[in-house]
Amino acid sequence: MFKKYGNNAVVGQSGGPTAAINASLAGVISGVLDSKEIDTLFGMSNGIDGMCKEKLYRLSDIFSSSADSIELLKFTPGAALGSCRFKLPDPDSDPAFYEKLFILFEKYGIGYFFYIGGNDSMDTAAKLSAFSIKNGIDLKVIGIPKTIDNDLVGTDHTPGFGSAAKFVATTFAELSRDTAVYSQKCVTVVEVMGRDAGWLTAASALASTESTDGPDLIYLPEAVFSCDACFSDIERIWEKHPDILIAVSEGVRLPDGSYLGADSTKTDKFGHIQLSGAAKVLADRVKERFNCKVRSIELNTPQRCGAHNASLTDINEAFDVGKYAVSCASAGKTGVMAGICRISDDPYTCVYRTFDVNEVANRVKRVPSEFINENGNYITDKCITYLRPLIEGECSPPYKNGIPVHYRFKKL
Repeated sequence: MFKKYGNNAVVGQSGGPTAAINASLAGVISGVLDSKEIDTLFGMSNGIDGMCKEKLYRLSDIFSSSADSIELLKFTPGAALGSCRFKLPDPDSDPAFYEKLFILFEKYGIGYFFYIGGNDSMDTAAKLSAFSIKNGIDLKVIGIPKTIDNDLVGTDHTPGFGSAAKFVATTFAELSRDTAVYSQKCVTVVEVMGRDAGWLTAASALASTESTDGPDLIYLPEAVFSCDACFSDIERIWEKHPDILIAVSEGVRLPDGSYLGADSTKTDKFGHIQLSGAAKVLADRVKERFNCKVRSIELNTPQRCGAHNASLTDINEAFDVGKYAVSCASAGKTGVMAGICRISDDPYTCVYRTFDVNEVANRVKRVPSEFINENGNYITDKCITYLRPLIEGECSPPYKNGIPVHYRFKKL
């Protein structure tokens, strides 16, 4: 017989924010307000770290009489509740940590736990689910996917990716017009986020339209990078036009397996090597080789917070996934991640389903070989077909004095 602490729920956000993470939060809030099984929804300030410190918002009270606030939250970038990068210990090695945490769950009557995040967040969900089952506690744990990297396994794509991809594609379209204004030979190298998976860099190809040219070369972590091959690519393209635009993932690797842009051996608390400078390194080597005009650009944080150019498809799906997660928990599911299953490319059609969170946590979905051309310097039409629907549709967030209006919680 499993012990249930109560019918309240708690939701948190973790990892790097996106333009759509708050849409998923809005979906959870909307789903709970419509639910007959869940009483009160709490929001953790700064993810699981906030739960440990009892820094909680009463979201049911905050949003109970304001549908407009939920709608505004949908179009707000960043993690409105605040985020964290807090790796839970292994339940078997540090049961005391979980015992303290579950005392708080009992104190607040928590029977449902929703966590919005990426790979490491799914690890948190998996550990909480495992501990609750092992100790006979009825806690419904549901992961909700979020990452601009699109690297979560199971789900066809990840909420947050579509908006970041739209930002990247739009930026490359505009850069292609800017770099084409002069007649002398020049190379512009643009670094796009993506440590182990090149999905976001691949999206730069969507800039190639009837009116824009997009990048000439695309280098992903999934294809081994060679400076000599890149130099040959540049010489070949110069035979056609003088201005070259290159998209390179931050995690692109050399033949020996090392990162092109690794400037140190420092790691974060999850053991990830800290990267920076792939575009700068490549630009320096191009400059040394050709002595031409070279510019390096790192798109950096704007890729994930550019809500002014968000994909409507992405925002709507992020909201629906959050709401679907609530329905899954209410139906008794636990230890799963809510996700997206694509039914058709044309017309683009998706449905929502669950995936075992243990099969998602700490795994990476990389760009498949059939999405990368034979030379490893661009993507295929099959990849374009996969990517294009995810950036479609424009959002209309409210503006005041020429600046978008965002939802903001009061600091606890």
